[in-house]
Amino acid sequence: MSNQVQKNSEKPHCETCASRSLGVFCDLENAEVASLDLQKISNKYKKGQTLFYQGNPPFGIFCISHGKIKISHVGLDGKESILRIVSDGDILGHRSLFSEENYSATATVLEDSTVCFIDKKFILKAIKDYPSIAVNLITKLSKDMGSAENRISSMSQKNVRERLAELILGLRESFSKKDKDGREVLDIKLSREEMASMIGVANETLIRFMSEFKDDGLIEQEGKTIIIGDVEKLKETANLLY
Repeated sequence: MSNQVQKNSEKPHCETCASRSLGVFCDLENAEVASLDLQKISNKYKKGQTLFYQGNPPFGIFCISHGKIKISHVGLDGKESILRIVSDGDILGHRSLFSEENYSATATVLEDSTVCFIDKKFILKAIKDYPSIAVNLITKLSKDMGSAENRISSMSQKNVRERLAELILGLRESFSKKDKDGREVLDIKLSREEMASMIGVANETLIRFMSEFKDDGLIEQEGKTIIIGDVEKLKETANLLY
């Protein structure tokens, strides 16, 4: 864990956590949640800080109370590939923990976040004591696997325009909100380099296609804020069936 972590002076309680219903512990009764609350360690992270590094061993799982974290892998060529972005209610480090492997990626904070840590010993005991946690973890791992398979398929079968439209729709699903003018905006600010990494293209290529999307009315852009223009056209461009 990063040595720059700031401990939260106002420790969030699991029972009243706004993200409780979104996580793998959502089915626990209040007494069981209270037990979890006593075991966890809550920390505040600043933008740019790191939860864990690729190649390091896992000692537990991280639960995001609030914030956004990017999961990225650095290849042998030194290039970073962003695998996914997670937010409120999500968990991190579970795959490496259960497979008893070192982290295959690095978790970096995209905005000021509050993250709770639960050590391996307690989480393994909790899985045995509360079957609902095991079921929710299996569901989480299955969804992660499905997302990974879709990403591989997209990278190998779709062109850049399709992949960019699919990325924007994926970000919309997780981070969409209405602004004061009633427009649908993405409540996440990614750099051009980060977006290019997520669809496997050069920065210059991303800029060109973003410009085309704006010209076609699919999106608008104000600084790093992306405004959704035409959802149906985005779906059509992404070659999605839904």
